[in-house]
Amino acid sequence: MSRITAIETFALRIPRDEPYLGPLTDCTATNDGYFVRPGNKSVYHVADQCVLVKISTESGHSGWGECVSFVAPQAVVQIIDQVMGPLLIGRDATDPVVLYHDCYDLMRVRGFFGGYWHDALSAIDIALWDLTGQIRAVPLCKLLGGQRHERIPAYVSGLPAGDLDARVAKAVSWRDRGFPAIKFASAVSYGSPGTEMAALREGLGPDMAILCDMHWRHTAAAAIAEVAELHRHNLALAEAPCAPEDINGAAKVAASVSCPVGIGEELRTVFEFRPRFLAGCMDVIQPEMGRTGISSFMEICTLARAFHARVAPHASIGIGLFQAASLHASAVLPHLWLHEYQHSIFDRNLRFLSGDMSCDAGSFSVPTGPGLGVAPKDEVFNYLLSTEEAAHVS
Repeated sequence: MSRITAIETFALRIPRDEPYLGPLTDCTATNDGYFVRPGNKSVYHVADQCVLVKISTESGHSGWGECVSFVAPQAVVQIIDQVMGPLLIGRDATDPVVLYHDCYDLMRVRGFFGGYWHDALSAIDIALWDLTGQIRAVPLCKLLGGQRHERIPAYVSGLPAGDLDARVAKAVSWRDRGFPAIKFASAVSYGSPGTEMAALREGLGPDMAILCDMHWRHTAAAAIAEVAELHRHNLALAEAPCAPEDINGAAKVAASVSCPVGIGEELRTVFEFRPRFLAGCMDVIQPEMGRTGISSFMEICTLARAFHARVAPHASIGIGLFQAASLHASAVLPHLWLHEYQHSIFDRNLRFLSGDMSCDAGSFSVPTGPGLGVAPKDEVFNYLLSTEEAAHVS
């Protein structure tokens, strides 16, 4: 038995030259760096923020996890330090699925089966799986069922540039580097989503897949109309057409349009995905490892296979630990389609990780080595929010 002896949390804030999704225009901003774009109404931070978790055992092994926490990462830190962490001390680290379900049960009858609670659990779950791989000296994908894919096909996400011509030129450069697909965000389109889609298709030619992130902005009727306009230029995926809670609206869109619909980055458990599968809301699921953790991610993907849905994992803001976990999990899946490549995040933060994870010529490499195959370098801890807020030991 490998008993857990310590759980440490680290909240990070890494400055960036340009905010996520590009320059800020007409945004509501706060003194602490948070801002809201009018196009999608969601809050972001001008820096990259995330929470890392390190779990250590009496055997001397340690594992690392990370979750999506680009808004108020201190909330995740407090959940782990005050509740989850102390309850896991002394447990066997090589029982990740058991510990995942035990932590999930702690607050679900009080309504906390998602949100920050599950984000915190995701970081712990990833660290436990990493630990198990370290102890057993095998890569994570081997623990999850075996490696089906040597490389993970990637789609380029986001075209931050100053005008439409520059965005088309950027898309063409990605095509010329061997990437099979690209996604643009309608919330920050130049002119209109239809105008941008037409320009991209003209510049890219007929073969490169174009996806559109619609950022949950529309009613069903409005989404159907917009997708029809975009699909005149062969749209490969309409992502997040309706509000996350609008199950009926998403189902109407999926039943009415001629291209695949994708949802799921905001969902964390199989229980959230199930009613959407039953309603026929999507053809493609986009689970975010930094919100699901590995145990939930695999449950969700197993359910997707039963509904004959493809998987295109989402990739959010972080240093890359949950990205590595997502690549390992993706390598197992028979119904994998593409994996998101957030180049403005992945490329710049990869310097903070050891290991051989990379993305080039249109696909990701799956990290080699035991567990995740990556670990934080010391340099990243120069970006702690503060000693009091960000690093605690349970």
